[in-house]
Amino acid sequence: MLKMKSFLFMGALLGMANACNKNTTPTTSAAGATASSYQINGQLQNAPAGTKVYLAELGETQFVSRDTATVDDKGQFTFVGTVPEDGLYQVKTTDQNQVLIALKNGARVALTGDAQKLSDTYAVKGSPDSELLQQISRRMQQTKIQTSRLEQRYNQAGQSGRADSMKLIEKQFYAVQAANTAQLKVAVRQNPGSVVSSFVVASMIDPDADFAFADSMTTQFKKTQPESRYTKSLVARLEPLRATAIGTVAPEINLSAPDGKPVTLTSLRGKYVMIDFWASWCGPCRRENPNVVKAYNKYKGKGFEIYGVSFDQDRDKWLKAIKSDGLAWTQVSDLKGWESAAGQTYGIKSIPASILLDPQGRIIGKNLRGDALEEKLASLMK
Repeated sequence: MLKMKSFLFMGALLGMANACNKNTTPTTSAAGATASSYQINGQLQNAPAGTKVYLAELGETQFVSRDTATVDDKGQFTFVGTVPEDGLYQVKTTDQNQVLIALKNGARVALTGDAQKLSDTYAVKGSPDSELLQQISRRMQQTKIQTSRLEQRYNQAGQSGRADSMKLIEKQFYAVQAANTAQLKVAVRQNPGSVVSSFVVASMIDPDADFAFADSMTTQFKKTQPESRYTKSLVARLEPLRATAIGTVAPEINLSAPDGKPVTLTSLRGKYVMIDFWASWCGPCRRENPNVVKAYNKYKGKGFEIYGVSFDQDRDKWLKAIKSDGLAWTQVSDLKGWESAAGQTYGIKSIPASILLDPQGRIIGKNLRGDALEEKLASLMK
C-alpha cells in the first residue's frame, strides 16, 4: 500500500472544517480598518447577496470560528480586526469551498474567486504571506493529483498480479513526493521570516526524516519569529528527536533475547546493523518481514546484521511469529508493548520502524522499506 507523506497535510487540514469548527465570540468587526488591524476585502462570483462568509483561525487541533461576513449585491464582503499573533486562517462559504490565508495585523488582503469552486479559483493579493501560502497550496493540489493517479495504477497492477509494475509505480510515487518536498524546502529557505514557512516545516515536513533541515530552519525561526506557535511546536517536536538524528551515535539498547539473556545493541558494533521495531500483532510489520528476510539472507555474510526489537506483550505470540516468519537474527524484547524501553528511547510512534547504523554505530538511515533497504545495502557493500 502506498502511503502519502505528511506534506499532503494541506488537504487533510482543509477537510477538518466540517468536523472541527468551533463557535467562539468573534474577535473581528466590519468597522473601518486602522494601521494596527488587518483587512480582508473579498470579491466573489456566483455568490448571491446575503451569502455568508466565515473566518476561522487554525488552532493547534481545530479551526476556531472568529467572524462572519455577508456578501452584498456586488459579491463583495469585508473582514476587519486584529489577531493575537501571525497565523493561518480559513475563509469559507461552505465546507467544500474554503481556502487558507495568512493574517497579521496591518495586512491588507484582497481575495477573489468563484464561490462555487473557491479552492480551485481563488487568488490573493496584497499579502506576501498569503500569496506564498497560495503557491504552496496549489503545489499540494498538483502533487495530490499526480499521486492519486499513481495510486490508481498501483492498485490496478496489484489486482492484475503485475509485481514488477507495482515496484516501478511505487518508485514513481515516492519520486513525486520527494520532488514536492524539495520544492517546499526551497520555498521555506527563501522565506525564513514568514509564518507560512514555520507552518510548513511544522506541518508538512517529517522532522524525523529531515531532521537537519527542520533543525536548521527552526534555529532561524527562533530569531525571526520566536513567539510563533509553529516555532514553539517545532522546538518541542525536535528535542526528543535530537538523540536519534541522522549522523548521531545510536543510543544503547539492552534487552533480553528469547532465552532470557540480555543482548546489547553495541555488541553488534563493527557491522552495518538495522534496528527493526516490530510486533507479532502488527499486520504491516508481518507483511514487511519477507522483504527484511530477503535482505538479511543476501547480506548477512557481508557485514550486515539485524537487531529486532519487539513491542509484544505475549511471549508465546512473539516466539511463534519469529519462527513462522523465519526471523533468524537477534531478537529482543522487554514485553512491555508500546511502553518498551527501547521504543521510548528512540521515540517510536508507529511500527514497523527501522534505523540503519554504520559499523561505528552512527545512524545513517531510517525506515527503509522493500527494495529501498536492499538498494541502500548494495551501495554500502560496494
